[in-house]
Amino acid sequence: MRVDAFDFELPGDSIALRPAEPRDSSRLLVVDPGTDSWHDSRFADLAELLQPGDTLVFNDTKVIPARLRGVRLGRGETTPRIEATLHRRVDGHRWWAFARPAKKLGEGDVVSFGGSTDACLAGILEARVEQKGEGGEVLLAFELAGTALDEAIAMHGTMPLPPYIASKRAPDDRDLDDYQTIFAAEGGAVAAPTAGLHFTPSMLQRLESRGVERIAVTLHVGAGTFLPVKAETTQEHRMHFEWGQISAQAAAQIEAARTRGNRIICIGTTSLRLLEAAVDEAGTLRAFSDETDIFITPGYRFRAADMLLTNFHLPRSTLFMLVCAFSGTDLMKAAYAHAIDAGYRFYSYGDACLLSLKTA
Repeated sequence: MRVDAFDFELPGDSIALRPAEPRDSSRLLVVDPGTDSWHDSRFADLAELLQPGDTLVFNDTKVIPARLRGVRLGRGETTPRIEATLHRRVDGHRWWAFARPAKKLGEGDVVSFGGSTDACLAGILEARVEQKGEGGEVLLAFELAGTALDEAIAMHGTMPLPPYIASKRAPDDRDLDDYQTIFAAEGGAVAAPTAGLHFTPSMLQRLESRGVERIAVTLHVGAGTFLPVKAETTQEHRMHFEWGQISAQAAAQIEAARTRGNRIICIGTTSLRLLEAAVDEAGTLRAFSDETDIFITPGYRFRAADMLLTNFHLPRSTLFMLVCAFSGTDLMKAAYAHAIDAGYRFYSYGDACLLSLKTA
């Protein structure tokens, strides 16, 4: 399938640089493949759009300050500046990262992040380049490990805002809260599950009063989610691995809801991808604790979800391909064109869509 089939023109002023205030005041486009139509709504009305017994599946991952800035040490007189965005933890002391400029790094090079010498506070954070991959990837082996490494990353890192925001403004203290969902609990993501950013405590109360259930799963979103698809066809594109977990209890609760005939509504593409990675060919959802590189394009047969709440995605992106697979390419292209004309705000801090699964 050609990647340019998922292209569309998006004006630059459609990209949201800050979230709506309050979060649940964002707009919501409701898309129904059953009637081949859509209508404009507000996120604050979500509870009224759902039914008692509906089960929402949230991603409770927590974004870490994964963007590090430092210098390369010990090779010649120059100390080139290096930026590394962590995106996949390998073990207690190693991370895969996207480095810029990667051409300045070779295997065995040491990068120093931070400048303090207070060792007990992990003031100096150093890592050796253990391996170089494709597309600017490097495997960084840090001198620190475990909790000490996590604390040092938190000290020296900044929030890894997506390129389409970071290219227009620098991260600031507001992003520490804005780029985190209110139910974030499990640290490890380097990108937010952005559909969850719209929820507020009052919204969760309204959903509970409506009789809507809520279940948490975990997928640590990687920075690879923002990488452009450079291949000409979807078959040539390589997805990056992300680690996810569905507890036995969560899997049992979701299966029980499906048995009762209740709808499963994934909050974000990350939750949807995780469920689809964990469901077997018979359609039974199992407990899951592993990495996944699942890539969903039109023609995929969904087995785990009935609806999807998600933000508006980039042209030619794997996420736009996923929503086209979920609700139909022609309908999603038309719905996106309407959203652009109607002034919806796009991407991580933008507005949301509520999509139903195309069944025919």
